[in-house]
Amino acid sequence: MRLQHHPEIHAAHPGLAVGTVQASGIIPEMPVDLEKFVERATRRLADGPESEFPEIQAWRRAFARMGLKPTQYRCASESLLRRLRKEGSLPRIHPVIDLCNAVSVAYAVPVAVLDVAKISGSLEVRHARGDEKYVTFAGTVEQPNPGEVIFADEDGQAHARRWTNRQSGHSAVSATTSEVLIVSEGLHATAAEDVRLLIEAIAGELAAAGIVTRP
Repeated sequence: MRLQHHPEIHAAHPGLAVGTVQASGIIPEMPVDLEKFVERATRRLADGPESEFPEIQAWRRAFARMGLKPTQYRCASESLLRRLRKEGSLPRIHPVIDLCNAVSVAYAVPVAVLDVAKISGSLEVRHARGDEKYVTFAGTVEQPNPGEVIFADEDGQAHARRWTNRQSGHSAVSATTSEVLIVSEGLHATAAEDVRLLIEAIAGELAAAGIVTRP
């Protein structure tokens, strides 16, 4: 599975750092260790809300430049951190999703997880033309607004809207998922190093669970 970012994305966000890992042999019963990552995020939240984190502020600035209200459309890591701060826990969905959510809050950096079997050809992060199809979790079909940042495959299927903020129900991880593409993106000053460490953390936990990973 090949992921690339359109040159326009890099030009508009020159500080963008991207990390990926592909994992095969995913099963619903795979063991994962979440607590150490959640505890790290909880300790950081004790010093101040997620809105003050430089990782989150960088995404808020990017969303504002794209014409999105940062408090209406939050990046995935901000939404998770906000939930953790208010409720004291994260939702449990599927082991691989739970792991990626926990690592995401630990590093305050968004992580997207996509079912490889549902992606046609390569995947590109680019501006929408407006003719792509996006399937919601309820099963309805939407068309992204022209210009918004999407994850698009070669068939014009949008697997995320408004960057990683809103994932498609079409490629969401389910009980039948066996292979996933995990993508992390950061925009803050130390994003290159933080994204590298985040991906290493996810790959290490998956390997410990007996899951085959590759870049």
